[in-house]
Amino acid sequence: MNFLEKLNDINTFIFDVDGVLTNGELLILENGQLLRKMNTRDGYAMKKAAQAGYNVCIITGGKSEGVKTRLEGLGITDIFINIENKREVYSEYIRRNGINADNVLYMGDDLPDYAVMRLVGLPACPADAAHEISELAAYISPYDGGKGCVRDIIEKVLRLHGKWLDEAHVESNI
Repeated sequence: MNFLEKLNDINTFIFDVDGVLTNGELLILENGQLLRKMNTRDGYAMKKAAQAGYNVCIITGGKSEGVKTRLEGLGITDIFINIENKREVYSEYIRRNGINADNVLYMGDDLPDYAVMRLVGLPACPADAAHEISELAAYISPYDGGKGCVRDIIEKVLRLHGKWLDEAHVESNI
């Protein structure tokens, strides 16, 4: 099956946070608090996908309440933080929601994502992913983590399904 055929089957997006939704860098404050930066266009695309009826899920080893609050503000309800075994959480998530693994796109960037990426219909990664992950990925975004890679892949799927542009958000020339 080619890449476009795989895109056509996607109804579920699962993303890692650090290195995918962020650039993977942490700013460490004197009090020990860790700060991350996210791309607003990635956020817009995730919100649009959720509103269009796609499953949008986050599975991360990080444990930032700020990240969780940001994602909840986008309408993402399936957020799993501080996860050591992503494969176990992934398997339970698709079982509980009756999701076929062939319909899942998972975007990860480093070794903790490897096991899950081997199980999904469309493994994807940012341009700056670890070598082992980019070798496994069926799609490598031209964008780095935290720099639009999430928007890139969501937009491709929604455009293919005719759900990216809608009249409410497109200026008319009439």
